[in-house]
Amino acid sequence: MARRVLNDGILDLHTFAPRDVASVVEEYVREAHTHGLPEVRLIHGRGMGVQRRTVHTVLERHPLVLEFWDAPESHLGATIARLSTLEGPNAGGLG
Repeated sequence: MARRVLNDGILDLHTFAPRDVASVVEEYVREAHTHGLPEVRLIHGRGMGVQRRTVHTVLERHPLVLEFWDAPESHLGATIARLSTLEGPNAGGLG
């Protein structure tokens, strides 16, 4: 997963089982932060909104996420999250 983070900061969640989405998003945000990305784009699709709600719930609770919003051009099919730029033990309130 780290290779994908370094390349583009975009994660397409369509390839993951719904039960794995929360843990995948959690790990992806940590890896993106570790590699110094200021923000990530999480593609969850539009559908009935289940994956979007899962993604938003994880982002609301994630200590490295400063804010997040629906990507306007995706018509609720993707979410952008801005990550903390702090490093070390105080990053995102950890420590």
